[in-house]
Amino acid sequence: MPVNRVTWQQVGHVTEPGRYMFRFGWLTVTADDLAIWTQFPDASFALVKTAAIAATDEAEEFHLGAFELHESSQPGVDGARVR
Repeated sequence: MPVNRVTWQQVGHVTEPGRYMFRFGWLTVTADDLAIWTQFPDASFALVKTAAIAATDEAEEFHLGAFELHESSQPGVDGARVR
């Protein structure tokens, strides 16, 4: 099963924690997520779907899960993260 991932660039280099609407639905970005992107701008995060608030919600809700560092990021840093 493929994991959908997003980068800081794909979400418009957001600079504040919050809930943002994107083409795939709503995304909640935390201060911790931003701290990782600030330190590792090329990191990509897994999109984690959250439960819908109501059955009538049309847009899906997501938060950022485990992140992955890429070759241009600092070597030797484990990107696994538990939420």
